[in-house]
Amino acid sequence: MADDYTLADLCIVACAEAWRDDGDILASGMGLVPRLAAGLARLTFSPGLLMNDGECRLAAEPIPVGPRAPGYEPQIEGWLPFRRVFELLWSGRRHAMTIPTQIDRFGNINISFIGDADKPKVQLLGVRGIPGNTINHPCSYFVPNHGPRSFVHEVDMVSGCGYDPGRWAPSVRRDFHELRLLVTNLAVLDFQGPDHQIRVRSLHPGVALDQVREQTSFPLASVDDLGETPTPTAEQLRIIREVLDPKNLRASVFKS
Repeated sequence: MADDYTLADLCIVACAEAWRDDGDILASGMGLVPRLAAGLARLTFSPGLLMNDGECRLAAEPIPVGPRAPGYEPQIEGWLPFRRVFELLWSGRRHAMTIPTQIDRFGNINISFIGDADKPKVQLLGVRGIPGNTINHPCSYFVPNHGPRSFVHEVDMVSGCGYDPGRWAPSVRRDFHELRLLVTNLAVLDFQGPDHQIRVRSLHPGVALDQVREQTSFPLASVDDLGETPTPTAEQLRIIREVLDPKNLRASVFKS
């Protein structure tokens, strides 16, 4: 354990656990912390993960974020055009971590708009590829601001599918539907509570369970042996600082 880690470092290490034991699948980290977490998983305990360069190629190693150092060229080991991504996606051979704007107790997420559909208060991304992601392969989430505006009773639009039984028709196949891990600035959670509702797995150092529950708009279950989120090791910090994010872009995640 190292003592000089930041909250961003802690969340990167916690998010990396989503890909443990995943084998040879495409790891897609959407956003800075998820991308760094996927790279950390590849370089430590999941060497079989496939990494892309953000465009159309497979990289032999995680590509550092930010401006590239003079003379650096990524090691490319294959071609991965958009249609090939869909081949992996439809067969369950991908695990994406994204950043939802809203999430409810069953894991339904919203990245589309806030407010009424006819006249939203805020227009967001739209659904993008989230519907197909959530029904075809494992998904995990990172929420940097754990609060009642993010953890809501009901999302304003279901962009990504959760475990709400009222939203699944009996004939719909759910072979590849799996929500795995949820990391926030307060805790690590999963979807193994009653009826696959969100459950607290560990608390970040200095955070109390009551604090997490106060910042959540629905009741939260927790594991019986609730402990503290593991802090980064010296080796994990070295990889994050020297290999994955040498420009320290992660300092922008929690500016306050």
